Amino acid sequence: MRRKDREVTNRQEIIDIISRCDTVRLGIQGDKYPYIVPVSFGFEVIGGNPAIYFHCAQQGLKLDLLNKNPDVCVEGDIFVKIEPITHGITTRYESFIGFGKCNFLTDMEEIKHGLHRITEHYGYPKYSLEKCKGLEHLLVGKILLKTVTGKRNL
Repeated sequence: MRRKDREVTNRQEIIDIISRCDTVRLGIQGDKYPYIVPVSFGFEVIGGNPAIYFHCAQQGLKLDLLNKNPDVCVEGDIFVKIEPITHGITTRYESFIGFGKCNFLTDMEEIKHGLHRITEHYGYPKYSLEKCKGLEHLLVGKILLKTVTGKRNL
C-alpha cells in the first residue's frame, strides 16, 4: 500500500469497517474481463478471519463464473464525504479488500446460518426464515477471507 498512513492493520478495526458496510462487491474472474457484482451480505469471524455470506439465484453469470473459478476478491467501503483541503479535494472514506475462495453451502443448517448472518447484518436478527417462500430456489455462498486489508482517510 502506497499510503501507509491510511492503512488499517488492526484486525478488529477492519472487522468494524466490514460491520458498517452496506454492500460488498465480489470481484470474479470472467471469461474475457473481470466481473464485479454488488451483493448484500452478512459475516462472522472464524478463526480470526472474516467469513462473508451472500445469497444468489441457482443460475446466472455470477454462479457460472464462480463454478469455473471460486477465487474471489471482496471489497466494501463507507463513503463519508468529499471536501476541499489546502491542496485540492479529498474523499473521506473507510474500506476493506479481502481475498478468499467461494464455497456454496449444501447443508440446510449451514444455509440457514448464513442467511441469519445476512438478516442480522441488516438489522433483523430475529427474522424467521420460514417467512421466505423461495429458500429452495437460492444458493448461499460463503467466502472465508484468507487475507484482508483496510484503508481509511477520515
